[in-house]
Amino acid sequence: MPKAGSRPKASAGASSGAASDLDLLSDRLGHAFAKPALLREALTHPSASGRRGGKSLNYQRLEFLGDRVLGLIVAELLYREFPREPEGDLARRLAALVREETLAQVAEDLELGEFMVIAGSEEGAGERANPSLLSDVCEAAIGALYLDGGLEAARAFIERCWRPLLAADLEPPQDAKTALQEWAQGRGLPLPSYREVAREGPDHEPRFTVAVSVAGHEAAEGEGRSKRAAEQAAAERLLIRLTAVAG
Repeated sequence: MPKAGSRPKASAGASSGAASDLDLLSDRLGHAFAKPALLREALTHPSASGRRGGKSLNYQRLEFLGDRVLGLIVAELLYREFPREPEGDLARRLAALVREETLAQVAEDLELGEFMVIAGSEEGAGERANPSLLSDVCEAAIGALYLDGGLEAARAFIERCWRPLLAADLEPPQDAKTALQEWAQGRGLPLPSYREVAREGPDHEPRFTVAVSVAGHEAAEGEGRSKRAAEQAAAERLLIRLTAVAG
């Protein structure tokens, strides 16, 4: 997806959050919002959130919804596009297509970070380029599309942005944990060891950090919304490092 020209970054209370900016992003998302406030909420960083009716107005609730909508639509897309593949292959494709790195890339292509409403105190921390935050805001935008235009509005956006990613990977990706285990066994090493490093966030939406190590090599860490997802992310990072160094 081609990137548009540069535009002012949106900060709390700045004119960048005006209707013209929302119209520009709406065009990129392919949907004219009947309720532009939903899109504004999806773009609002917690540092700049207000409140209405006892509800905090930032991207986090919409992210929760968008995550589920994305998973459903991508799963359906895979089911239709790969009619002969078993469940395991489809599951690995799904995991790769909805992971943080993929979402962050879609967000970068849309320049979502430039549209975020964010407090000035967070600007210096580089939040607009934070892959984790970009991933979350991308899911929040999907949630806003779903609430404003229904499943078809969300489907149109997801299929447009995710179909090229499907075409880029004709073979299902290998499970990272399995690949790391096979790498270690092939060199006569003990099985990889996983350890939970941290757990953050509320009970209904935790975020885990897990470290994985292979004997004789420096550990790598990964994050995810479940321990399994964090383990997969950690295994993938360590595997990339090991194969780059050791072949």
